[in-house]
Amino acid sequence: MNDKEMKRLKKQYMDVPIPDELDFIVKKALRDGGKTMKKNNMYKWIGGATAAAMIFTASVNLSPAFAETLSEIPVINGIAKVLTFREYKVNEDGYNADIKVPAIEGLENKDLESSLNKKYIEENKKLYEDFLAEVEDLKANGGGHLGVDSGYEIKADNDRILSIGRYIVNTVGSSSTVYKFDTIDKKNEVLITLPSLFKNDSYVDVISANILEQMIEQMKADEEKIYWVEGYVEEGLTEVFEKISAEQNFYINEESKLVISFDKYMVAPGYMGVVEFEIPTDVISEILVSNGYIR
Repeated sequence: MNDKEMKRLKKQYMDVPIPDELDFIVKKALRDGGKTMKKNNMYKWIGGATAAAMIFTASVNLSPAFAETLSEIPVINGIAKVLTFREYKVNEDGYNADIKVPAIEGLENKDLESSLNKKYIEENKKLYEDFLAEVEDLKANGGGHLGVDSGYEIKADNDRILSIGRYIVNTVGSSSTVYKFDTIDKKNEVLITLPSLFKNDSYVDVISANILEQMIEQMKADEEKIYWVEGYVEEGLTEVFEKISAEQNFYINEESKLVISFDKYMVAPGYMGVVEFEIPTDVISEILVSNGYIR
């Protein structure tokens, strides 16, 4: 594709009118945040030659894919819903991106709703801008390969809990995977943190001990599994897992169980991918603040 054709495509893309449906979603997601976007500058994030190759999911009328996405929106008991607010796609030779931005709608706590949506928008804006910058840098230095895949999963959606997992998979030669989770108390409409679940900080040692037990049991049962545990890896080869952090990645699953998550390469070789450990409730029952969330 020559420069003239790319400029034509970019102009055609930028001239696409913003439909009322999308404008409503934007204002809804950012209301009370004091940053309502104007139609004329909504897409100012999009720049450079790569933008011409990006497919932006604008509306049901403009994109069948967006209509399909909306049809798959999980409804949270008629009170709130999670939807794909925006999607960026880049598909060039050696450069590929698929970035889906979630948004929560329908919470009565508008401060919480707005702060989460703002976080999701800003995280993915930066991810996209960083991708474009890396692409331009690679092109300026002879080319290469780069990929990023970002999206979200609903880990739990019941009467009490909404758990959203957001993932980023970066591909440069090998791949890395990072997860972030938000767990929301739907009745009280507050964000749940790991420390808030427990009476004191003893949970760090209690949970860590159980995870170590699970790791060793899994390795004994399956020789294909390897965890970086003292006595099971060569000394000095890698840092061994000892305990979780106080703000460890976690979510509460559909069965009301606590799940501790580790990103790729954190506690095991890359081929193990993201690893998770469901913590038996009887192990932590005595130090839980209550059984309202975890049972």
